Formats: sequence, structure tokens, C-alpha cells
Amino acid sequence: MSASTTTTPLVLTAKALLLDMDGTIVNSDAVVERCWREWAVSHGLDPEEALKVVHGRQGYATMAILLPDRPVEINHAENAVMLARETADTDGVVPVAGAPEFMAAIDGLPHALVTSADTALATARMTAAALPMPAVRVTAESVRASKPHPEGFLKGAAALGVDPADCVVFEDSAAGIAAGRAAGMRVIGVGPRAAAHAPTAHVPDLTSLTVTPAADGSIDITIRPAA
Repeated sequence: MSASTTTTPLVLTAKALLLDMDGTIVNSDAVVERCWREWAVSHGLDPEEALKVVHGRQGYATMAILLPDRPVEINHAENAVMLARETADTDGVVPVAGAPEFMAAIDGLPHALVTSADTALATARMTAAALPMPAVRVTAESVRASKPHPEGFLKGAAALGVDPADCVVFEDSAAGIAAGRAAGMRVIGVGPRAAAHAPTAHVPDLTSLTVTPAADGSIDITIRPAA
């Protein structure tokens, strides 16, 4: 299913919202690109090619794609180093446009953070962006498989007690959109990376949508068409 391109507002109704972090509510591209460019160069890889696959995945999974013949133990060890470095570097970490208002609007509504970051990195970035940390969260420590596997989103739905079909995912990356779709969920793609990967609907940022609780306890997400 391709992203909506209607010229009238689109309304999606859900019982719960599942939010990716990086690129979706937090703009951490500056840090991600700094760290992964240096990693790629240090391993003799083209940094531009590396950046095409880093978004949305856990670091060890990215390394496995870029260095497919390397033992997985080395990927996990280097990922631990990468996570520590990314956690310590919050220079340039800011909220995605509209994220503060979006997070305020969903306060009290069923929602969860589903991120490939670990708890320390998620906490550092949400704090740097001055966004509230959702009470329910699925982080790297919570899953055995990285996106694009649907495990994280399915765990998020289960933690909220909501059927996957009644969840709407917010994602920016190819891996994340694939994970949401594999979980049987509708996906709102956020930002420039998302448009090419067939989300249910696409927005340039979070200023293009409004979230309101419905009388029956569900959540209405109104997506305004691009000007």
C-alpha cells in the first residue's frame, strides 16, 4: 500500500500509538552520522553507503549488513562501544518539528516508545530533546531481533493490551516501516526517509497531524495534506 496523497485530511483511528524515537520524534541525525561515518572509515567502508542502512536498526545488525563475513561477537562488542559513544554525544540532538506538541497531545492516551536504542541512549536523547519519556517502552534490551523484525512493535502492543491491528506506528526508516507492516499495523511515515517505503500515510514532520481522543476511547489521528 502506498502512502496517502489525498488533498483532503486523512483520519486514522487507533486504540494505541507506537512511536519510534530517532528520526520520528527526536532528530539525532547529527550524532548518528558523526559516529557512523567515523566507524565506516575506520573499517575501510564508504560512509555514504553505510549511512543508507544505519537508520532504524540496532548497531550490531547494521554491522552485520556492512561486514557480512565478520563474527557476530565482534559486532556486538563494537556495538557496545558505539552505544556508549552515542549516549555521551548529544550535540545537535533536538526534537523533530511538532514533537513537543505531539507528545503533550498523547499524554494520558495509550502509547509506547519502540526504539532500537538501549535504555541509556533513549533516556539521553529524549532528555536532550526535552521530550517526556513514555511510561511504556520497548528498547534494545527488550527484544531478541532488531527491526525490520516486528518483535518490538508486537511487544509494545502486548504491553498496552491492544491488538496489533488497532495500533498505529510512527516511523521514519525503511527498517522501522517494514517492522510495523510485518506486525500487521498501519504506519505513519515521518520525514524525508519515510516517503519511499510505502507507509500507510506520510507526513514531513509532526506539525502535519493532530491527535485527539474519541468519545469511544479510541484515538483519532488527522493528517493534513501537504500545502
